[in-house]
Amino acid sequence: MRNSDPMLKLKANDFRRSFELGQMELLQLEKYGWPLIREHAEKLVRERLSKTVEHDTKQTPYHGHPVFIAQHATATCCRKCLFKWHRIPFYRDLTDAEVRLCTGMILRWISAQEDRMRAGQLHLHAEPMKAVVAQ
Repeated sequence: MRNSDPMLKLKANDFRRSFELGQMELLQLEKYGWPLIREHAEKLVRERLSKTVEHDTKQTPYHGHPVFIAQHATATCCRKCLFKWHRIPFYRDLTDAEVRLCTGMILRWISAQEDRMRAGQLHLHAEPMKAVVAQ
């Protein structure tokens, strides 16, 4: 049986793997706490991805919030990436289950980043990581 964990496929991609939380985002994570980060993740997915948009691929910044970085790392940043990586059609609104799937991947990635920070495996940058946009 084929492994259906989308995170494994993302980890194998150089572009997606290049994202890390910067010092600013880690401080925000500490400041906001998990309940608020969880709320932000769901809200951002619902507001920026749930509906089809004309400006797709431009709705998620590359820095400024832990969820933004996680969205790029998990390919939940735009409808084009949702289709390419997760086969979620872009011609219709997201279902509640798809919103939960995206939110879950985002939170799982942030949690893994937090674990890496605790283990001393993150390169803490004063500025957030800005991956080169070349997929």
